Amino acid sequence: MQKMAVLLSGSGRTLDNFHQQIEKGVLQADIQVVVSNVPSVLGLEKAEKYGYPAFYAQDNAAINAILKDYDIDLIVLAGYLKLYVPPQGLERAVLNIHPALIPSFCGKGYYGHYVHEAVKAKGCTVSGCTVHFADEEYDQGPIVLQRCVSLEYEDTPDDIAARVFEVECEAFPAAINLVDSKGIDYFWNRV
Repeated sequence: MQKMAVLLSGSGRTLDNFHQQIEKGVLQADIQVVVSNVPSVLGLEKAEKYGYPAFYAQDNAAINAILKDYDIDLIVLAGYLKLYVPPQGLERAVLNIHPALIPSFCGKGYYGHYVHEAVKAKGCTVSGCTVHFADEEYDQGPIVLQRCVSLEYEDTPDDIAARVFEVECEAFPAAINLVDSKGIDYFWNRV
């Protein structure tokens, strides 16, 4: 079972999904702490409602000062919108989800709705999500799992976002379970 810290910047939709999947026994994880780099976001309210310790921390140093008080195996970026530098000893243990199929539509500036607008502008007929380990460069760490969705020509960026988020809700817990069963090093050593 993975002992997780969840980092977020917004509404906490992914936190909702994690909590529900843990409650159902689908996700083999235990959320130790939730931290947001944005004060007073809905995600922190949800964390408190679920009974998770919840904190605001302005930057990497402040986040890492909080995390040192918790027993953590995995740091999960759940809609966390800044480049994160983990504490020593957890450099390879940061897992992220990207709302596209890496290596397409990724890197600095490609997050959230910007990704779906770019997918639409290119006329793609598929999109999806990628769960990957994060390092010091945006969207460059080893891929754990990808899921694909078909798109319709008439889909708007909002339609694309909804389709992708639906598969994200399955892919992220599945990827965490894969990390739990195979170990973190497995993914770093395979690329």
